[in-house]
Amino acid sequence: MTDVKTPAADIKAINSILDAYSGKTGILIPLLQDIQEKFNYIPREAVELISEKFHIPYTKITGVITFYAQFRTEPVGKYIIRTCMGTACFVNGGENILDAIREALNVEIGATTGDGLFTLEKVACLGCCSLAPVVMINDEVFGNLTPQKIKTVIENFKKRESK
Repeated sequence: MTDVKTPAADIKAINSILDAYSGKTGILIPLLQDIQEKFNYIPREAVELISEKFHIPYTKITGVITFYAQFRTEPVGKYIIRTCMGTACFVNGGENILDAIREALNVEIGATTGDGLFTLEKVACLGCCSLAPVVMINDEVFGNLTPQKIKTVIENFKKRESK
């Protein structure tokens, strides 16, 4: 779990989410999903508060978090770039797309840019083979990419943030 401290305002938001689950059973996974949806990861303080409020051992909660690949314990960028490396994407230049992203953002796979905007991930398949090579940024799919096209896409996301 990260050592990043959660601001007091965020602790209030965590408690608000926890309150919605008060008195319910079988809540751990949906509760963790809601917290991650709010923060884009699960802060250590959230785990501590869940443990205290619902009397669930801290180790059980972290066991669930680490078991399921959907959960993150480290902050990620506002935009998560998932670069497909499935067979269709790979043979159609997926590595070139990945290299172009790394160059444009000066970031390695699994890392987040210094400004906190982008996190780069390499995935096995996005299921959009007819659009290969493909990248997904959050929930938006970009297909039939070239290195120049993906650089333009990234620049457009940066422009959104500068407005």
